[in-house]
Amino acid sequence: MHRRFHALVLALTPCLAFAQLAEKPSALVARRQGKVVAASSTADKKTPSLQAIRDRRQFDTIARTYNPGTPREITHTLFIVDRMNGNRVHYLNTNRYTLHEDYVRQQYLASALDHKTLASYYSAPNRRFIFGTIGWHAELKRWVYEFWEGDKLTPELLNTARQAVSSSFFAPAVFKANSAQQEAVGSTAGVETITETQILGQRSYLPLNNGSVTGRVRLVADVESDSEDDIEPYDIVVLREVPLAIPPVAGVITERPSTVLSHVNVLAKGWGIPNAYVKDAFSIFQPYDRQWVRLQVSAEGYTVQPAAKPAVPPTKARTGVVRAPHLQVTELQPLSRMRHAASAWCGSKGATLGEVEFQRKGGHLTGTAEVPDGFCVPFAHYAKFMQRDDVRARIHAALATEGFERSRVVRRKALDALRHDLSEMPADEADAAGWIAAWKTQLHGVGVFVRSSSNSEDLPNWSGAGLFSTVPNVTRDADLIKAVQTVWASVFNFEAFEARRHAGIADEQVFMGVFVQRAIDSATSGVMITRDPFDITHRNAVYVSAKRGIGIKVVEGRRIAEQSMFDARSGAVRRLSRSAEDSALQLDANGGVVETAIGAGQDVLSDTAVRSLAKVGQQLKAIFRGVEQDIEWAIDKQGRIVVLQSRPYIERKAL
Repeated sequence: MHRRFHALVLALTPCLAFAQLAEKPSALVARRQGKVVAASSTADKKTPSLQAIRDRRQFDTIARTYNPGTPREITHTLFIVDRMNGNRVHYLNTNRYTLHEDYVRQQYLASALDHKTLASYYSAPNRRFIFGTIGWHAELKRWVYEFWEGDKLTPELLNTARQAVSSSFFAPAVFKANSAQQEAVGSTAGVETITETQILGQRSYLPLNNGSVTGRVRLVADVESDSEDDIEPYDIVVLREVPLAIPPVAGVITERPSTVLSHVNVLAKGWGIPNAYVKDAFSIFQPYDRQWVRLQVSAEGYTVQPAAKPAVPPTKARTGVVRAPHLQVTELQPLSRMRHAASAWCGSKGATLGEVEFQRKGGHLTGTAEVPDGFCVPFAHYAKFMQRDDVRARIHAALATEGFERSRVVRRKALDALRHDLSEMPADEADAAGWIAAWKTQLHGVGVFVRSSSNSEDLPNWSGAGLFSTVPNVTRDADLIKAVQTVWASVFNFEAFEARRHAGIADEQVFMGVFVQRAIDSATSGVMITRDPFDITHRNAVYVSAKRGIGIKVVEGRRIAEQSMFDARSGAVRRLSRSAEDSALQLDANGGVVETAIGAGQDVLSDTAVRSLAKVGQQLKAIFRGVEQDIEWAIDKQGRIVVLQSRPYIERKAL
């Protein structure tokens, strides 16, 4: 049995996603997550506090351990600096007091401790008390002192705490910033600071979707390579790179980290399969290549255990149920006339954007610019195209290719050729003339994005994210016609075809609408989720992933985006990673997009921008009846937030 990190007991039940982030030890968070915070064997339950700690033995008598028995355990205690009494330090016995306020009340340090006064101890620059935590971080192998992420520290307060701790604690300790604001304070104060970004960046394991599965390990250097044998739905694929898309599989292990909202990770969430980043995965999993194993992924680590090859390969329940299309609507549908019901003839993407703009005009969505104008080419146009004899014959020929059913490589090549031919076929002259007329009259002939909006996207228990094509910044008549047919042809994208088969959705059930939308030259763009994707118990949080330029590269996931988490309770913005991008996409005046060089490692969004995005996200969640949302957004060159898509955040439970 192969183990990494904490040894696990294999189970068939799903695991909740906790402890992926480098959070501060917190009794409240532990209680929320149902975690155990363990006392040491030498715990002293009588002493209220210590004024100084001389050695580790003495520390252990008043400390407790957060995440016990894991690689990220933190043995810690709370401390209070009393600025009214010469910066006197109280190291609290956490076996008696789990919260700073409990100690202040029970030791009568303050005559009154109402909500307003308590809040001031986390916000006022002239506060009497500084509340902190100090502990041994097994992951860092260092002593660390830190503060609640919502604590509005100042450089003066930080230096006061640093000096008080250094003069009363037996070992050197480093300051850990738990918010972007605290990072700035540490820099201004000239205090050695470690950040959550640094901690997460050095980890060799990140769980992206927890769960367990029995399957065959397949080491795959390049998913799209013709040299690879067929990848089967029961395979656990180990990947060197994060691909743009992937056919249905039983589990995913990647050798390079990626953001949780890359297409591959969103698909894995939707399929409910174990998914993790493991450093040096190829060498670690090499002994298991083409062997059957039981894989379990959890917050604490992963296990790989040899398993017997089943007599019949396992299959998963088919989950895809598509909406029946409404083909009676043949007129192009402008955004201004589209509401939620239009999904029946235009697909969910265009219909949802119409609903978003309607709600914005009605005052229910504030803090955003108007949704970029556009129009929908309804399902009826696609249906007419697909019913043509030449189109049907070409599709039949592709599906009848020798070896199509047996070989993934043959299928990919046949589908590539099919898409090319479909996009090049002559369009219906009347329909094409209508598209061009709407583009020139309604959108004034400006550059447009030609986007998929099918009846097989954003379904309950089925996301379909990233399976179909978008053609960016179309600027010519002929290119618009070809772009519409390219989006239609993307019904036969290899990954879409494979996912559809796996879900039990017939080709004939899929109808493709096309949303033609005015292009915006984004300064920054990205995706956000109206919940914490790492911890389902963390309410009122918004996760934001961002990069500079047009957002195509954000969802591809080939490079790490800037990742932030906003917490409504604390008001804090936590920076989880900085963008690794060294280039950005911008609109090309001649059509399409152009890649430009940028400086890597710089902040993409300010804290204010993250908070503004989070507010928009929570409004969209309310508009769509409290359903968690997966939102594509942009910020234009004028600094305005633009909503480009909002869909339900799909997350199936992994087994």
